[in-house]
Amino acid sequence: MTTLDDSAHTEIRLRLARLDQRYTRLRRVLVEVIAAAGRPVSILEILASAPGLPQSSAYRNLSSLIESGVVRRVPGTDDHGRFELAEDLAGHHHHLVCARCGSVEDVRHSPALEQALGEAAQAVASQQGYRITEHRFDLVGVCPACLP
Repeated sequence: MTTLDDSAHTEIRLRLARLDQRYTRLRRVLVEVIAAAGRPVSILEILASAPGLPQSSAYRNLSSLIESGVVRRVPGTDDHGRFELAEDLAGHHHHLVCARCGSVEDVRHSPALEQALGEAAQAVASQQGYRITEHRFDLVGVCPACLP
């Protein structure tokens, strides 16, 4: 579970202002629900956590939050998009994705994992002529709830 301090809300307000958008009460509710979840959440989970929030407004405001770099969409193995705070607001992490139910959970990085990923990414990038600016790593498997 992540809670945001005043400086994070100020940064969010600034990001939206760069696109001539306001940090409205509804957008703040969306950000706080996503932050409190502590993992990527679907629109249905967001709506369940914020009763009275119209679905159409949630989608429209999520689009603005994504465009401003506050929220990012996390792909899963199912048709449901999941949403989380941008990494610079929530901290660097990776995901475990269930191939059966599509749930997505955060995995906090370890220094050893980050070093190994960095070295592997650099080796692949240099073979292809790329310069790595960031990395994302998802492990796909079967969650405890879906195991037989």
